[in-house]
Amino acid sequence: MTTCIIAEKPSVARDIARIVGATSKQDGYMEGCGYVVTWAMGHLITLAMPEAYGFSAYKAEDLPIRPNPFQLIVRQMRKDKEYVSDPAALKQLKVICSCFDKADHIIVATDAGREGELIFRYIYQYLDCKKPFERLWISSLTDKAIREGLSNLKPGRHYDNLYHSAKARSEADWLVGINASRALSIARRGGYSLGRVQTPTLAMVCRRYIENRDFSSVPYWKLSALMEKEGVSLKAIGITDYKSEASAQTALATLRSQSQLKVESVARKVTHTSPPLLYDLTALQKDANRRQGFSADKTLSIAQSLYEKKITTYPRTGSRYISEDIFEEVSVLLRKIGKTLSNPLNRHSVDNAKVTDHHAIIPTGETPSGLSTDEITIYQMVVNRFVEAFSPDSEEERMQVRFTDGTNTFTWKACRQISLGWKAVQKDKATEADKKEDSDEHILSSLPNLTEGEVLSLVNADITEHKTKPKPLYTEATLLSAMENAGKEVEDAESKKAMAECGIGTPATRANIIETLILRDYIRRAKKAIIPTEKGLAVYEIVKDKKIANAEMTGSWELALTAIEAGIMPSNKFSQGINSYVGTICEELLALAPPMQKSYPAYHCPKCGNESVGLYAKIAKCRHEGCDFHIFREICGTFLSEDNIHDLITTGRTPILKGLTSKAGKKFNARLVLGEDYATSFEFENKKGKQRGK
Repeated sequence: MTTCIIAEKPSVARDIARIVGATSKQDGYMEGCGYVVTWAMGHLITLAMPEAYGFSAYKAEDLPIRPNPFQLIVRQMRKDKEYVSDPAALKQLKVICSCFDKADHIIVATDAGREGELIFRYIYQYLDCKKPFERLWISSLTDKAIREGLSNLKPGRHYDNLYHSAKARSEADWLVGINASRALSIARRGGYSLGRVQTPTLAMVCRRYIENRDFSSVPYWKLSALMEKEGVSLKAIGITDYKSEASAQTALATLRSQSQLKVESVARKVTHTSPPLLYDLTALQKDANRRQGFSADKTLSIAQSLYEKKITTYPRTGSRYISEDIFEEVSVLLRKIGKTLSNPLNRHSVDNAKVTDHHAIIPTGETPSGLSTDEITIYQMVVNRFVEAFSPDSEEERMQVRFTDGTNTFTWKACRQISLGWKAVQKDKATEADKKEDSDEHILSSLPNLTEGEVLSLVNADITEHKTKPKPLYTEATLLSAMENAGKEVEDAESKKAMAECGIGTPATRANIIETLILRDYIRRAKKAIIPTEKGLAVYEIVKDKKIANAEMTGSWELALTAIEAGIMPSNKFSQGINSYVGTICEELLALAPPMQKSYPAYHCPKCGNESVGLYAKIAKCRHEGCDFHIFREICGTFLSEDNIHDLITTGRTPILKGLTSKAGKKFNARLVLGEDYATSFEFENKKGKQRGK
């Protein structure tokens, strides 16, 4: 009897082959001891593009395109101006087909998750294979984990719901992305790309950027009062915000005339702070971005590499917990990584109910070797978090005191560390990124004894000027949080947990979504911030009020996909909803087509004198051979209408164009004028500018 094992990557296939004794290397597979072991090289099979269904041209009447059934094709690559089957994919697919033919049954060893399942099932379906298959489901690639997994294989049918969820997600992305992109491209006569997840993410980035850019900072003033008790300086801050410096000065004069403050209330309590939960992928990506400036994609790539090197567990997990059976191994794992903790171990990160397909990312206990600097960084983060998670709670005594001068109220906060607990793990390694912005809590070695009604002399008093601040621009870390919470501002930890279940994208896909938006020139990195490009802002302005930009709706779809995976919802119900939705979105976007414009003859070219200037979707240009006269139709984020072009060519100037956007993101109004050199420049009201058009 021959068994075929199919892995996702050659490196994993080699590890499995060594363990089962398939040591004879062949072209694209290994064999021996009754096994043939091959690999998929990622997504070898994908959904066919619209051209396969006869929809080559972009026509409004063809929308929405709803393939039934969807066709599968070999992975495509661009060659010249067309797409052809990837020769490497064709070659490996032929190898897989021959391995399936040799085998009596198949073991699926692609990555244990939604995408890994889809990779295999699409190959299985495309090759019309009928052989029975079982599933290898493991969370690490250590020899021990692989051997245990091979001795506990699960029937393939146990993962049918996982496949149905993955297939529904893949088809939904196709339906929404293809139809929405074509609809907008037809309506606006240009090339646009929209997507089920990428467009709500773009909308979040644009909204935050615009809110930040247009924020008008307002000054305000606060009182501060300095006192002393038992050798400790107490700087208490007034709770009132004064809208003018004059009113603050009046309050300051009153305060100084009092020369003392009375203790209104004293609150002291001992608090216990649980250690942070173990890392899932998103939490690891956020911390790596905050502390090291790593992109989400870079962190995922490194985490995948550490997994394949067998020193950390499966990275594409959405759980921050481990199960009871893994908890039993924690003491052994701690010893293996050279750490010891006193018992009992903290159980904060232990919860069977919160571990589904994979537990949190943890070290495997294998000795790392040959790691790059970046791999060491991420590995150490995983190790430190692992040690923190099972360390004791930290213990603090906190104190909050309210003072009054009879008119104004002041607060003073302080904290005394009783025991560091888990905070001792990285006590000397705290980075600026880890420090709280809330700096009005003073860290002291001992807290003063204050009693209600006590009067303290005023040592000094002053006023300080402050300014209201906008919400900060997204960083990659905060954008990942926003995606995790479907764009909602959630402060409460429990609510955050609930919202995380219906975030947009999955831990495994969020990095790719960000990178896709960057690749399409919709967003860009500006130092640590993520901001939209002019192109991204232009797309956002078009779709901001449409369903496709709604993060909560996309979040509800992710929740539905999870329900399919759990066997709670049939996949056809989800598909019906998506099919209905793409009809709505096509109507919404096609309705954005501008009304029929006046028809102009070919314009007289101001440069060569011929009647040869034609109007196109993105440009007006002279068609006469040898003449390079042209005018781009998008200037500083504003689209020039046919009337604008007509005025510019025939009179040399447009009316005032409103809402132009500078490179700095500032809005301005100006005419566009045609100069003697046939280049455009701006003319502002009351003065003429030299700023060139684009």
